[in-house]
Amino acid sequence: MWLNRSEISSTFKSKYTEEFLDVLFYRPLGYGIAKGSKALGLTPNAVTIFSIFVGVAAGHLFYYRDVLTNIVGVLLLVFAEALDSADGQLARMTNQKSRLGRILDGFSENLWFISIYVHLYFRMLGDGYSPIVFGLILMAGISHSFQSAVADYYRNMFTYFLQGKTKSEMDNSEELATEYQFLSWQKNFGRKFFMRIYMNYTIQQEFISSGAVKLYWFCEERFTNHIPERVSELFRAKNSPLIKYYNILTSNTRMFVLFYAVIANSIPAYLFFEIVCLNLLLVYVVLMHEHNCKLVFLEAQSQNHRSV
Repeated sequence: MWLNRSEISSTFKSKYTEEFLDVLFYRPLGYGIAKGSKALGLTPNAVTIFSIFVGVAAGHLFYYRDVLTNIVGVLLLVFAEALDSADGQLARMTNQKSRLGRILDGFSENLWFISIYVHLYFRMLGDGYSPIVFGLILMAGISHSFQSAVADYYRNMFTYFLQGKTKSEMDNSEELATEYQFLSWQKNFGRKFFMRIYMNYTIQQEFISSGAVKLYWFCEERFTNHIPERVSELFRAKNSPLIKYYNILTSNTRMFVLFYAVIANSIPAYLFFEIVCLNLLLVYVVLMHEHNCKLVFLEAQSQNHRSV
């Protein structure tokens, strides 16, 4: 069977943090696209680049106050999301995972939403709103950036503690800065450019997660890739209830609200959801995760003393 469930699950990023909608819809669709891309000899990065054009085009269609045009934009954005799933699945399927692929993956979604926010701004101007709403659009974009970055960091950290570093995509700004310094603008312009963006993204993640960063470095230095079971189980027990909130802070929930706002011509409703609702959730998630990381850090210290 072309869409075999066990084969699809083998291409999941992490079985612990997958969203319900991804498992039900995007992963099967992405798997089909990945299989087709593999047959055509396409690379994961080629799929990512294609998704950029699709996502940016979707954002443009949200400018128009025409329901049919908006629905086409919605379908394009859903397709872009499926491509975003497919590039990672193809990378895991063909063992072509790379940091550049991860950087491009994050960069592509940023470009989608830059297109979306810019076109929503001009749509609001066309509806008679003052140019001052640009401040709200900018605030929504910055909020979105922090929400997605933190959710991604926490999901990767969860995978790190449950499945080890090789299964997660945990990175840190110190190592990235070292790699960045060795790259030449003249010889490695593209790679250095994307590395700078990714390094800023990682700094953004670490900025509001000091407790998580402290715990991560302690475990890296004391346990390398063999975290004591009591530590990983405590991390799982404390943070499992937060996974549903990590997922709300990423794309799917936001896209449902965006689709409603665009089709119903209620852009302020989306901005309110982004700036107020999701930011309140972000504050709650960060406070809870930081509190939990302090408790796990104490257990990690205890386990380290016992092993000495």
